[in-house]
Amino acid sequence: MHKFDLNDVLVLKKKHPCGSFEWKVIRTGADVKLQCLGCNRVVMLERPILQKRIKKVIRANSGE
Repeated sequence: MHKFDLNDVLVLKKKHPCGSFEWKVIRTGADVKLQCLGCNRVVMLERPILQKRIKKVIRANSGE
């Protein structure tokens, strides 16, 4: 199980139609809101579905 927080960048297994694999977490909860770093599209996914799709978590800087 991958742990992530607000403003972390998630690398998913499949790429978005724009070609980007990276998504920024902009809201957490039962559903997680993500913003594509390629085209800025915003989507919401249920947490269990997102957990299966995550390949890697890139932590946000704690100084921000």
